[in-house]
Amino acid sequence: MASGSSREMLPPALDSSSKPPAIFDGTPKLYISYSCPYAQRTWIARNCKGLQEEIKLVPIDLKNRPDWYKEKVYPANKVPSLEHNNEVKGESMDLIRYIDSNFEGPSLFPDDPSKREFAEELFSYFDSFYKAVISSLKEDKINDASKF
Repeated sequence: MASGSSREMLPPALDSSSKPPAIFDGTPKLYISYSCPYAQRTWIARNCKGLQEEIKLVPIDLKNRPDWYKEKVYPANKVPSLEHNNEVKGESMDLIRYIDSNFEGPSLFPDDPSKREFAEELFSYFDSFYKAVISSLKEDKINDASKF
């Protein structure tokens, strides 16, 4: 029996040798890195709303980032960013809220104010936890390197 859904074909990450996609051509684009957790959560939000056909995924190679990304798309030179309505916005939580309120599809947040507040607290907790883990891992690398 055939399924109603199909697997999304993921494009290769663009690097310094890649030409830019058509910019500000009316097609919403979500610039991400496959390895960035902040970009991943905006990608998940896009998919949860069923916007795979509406918002084009543009992966960026963060270790060999194309110059055109900073120069023409997002001067902050970070991912994720969203190109929509001739503007580029960034910061993952802001993008999740923006995608939720500006595109069709199921709501990503509860309607009940107390449940919505709890959801926001969970996101805040995740951010704090992730930053603490990354900071700890970086500190361990520095301590390990100082042994030599």
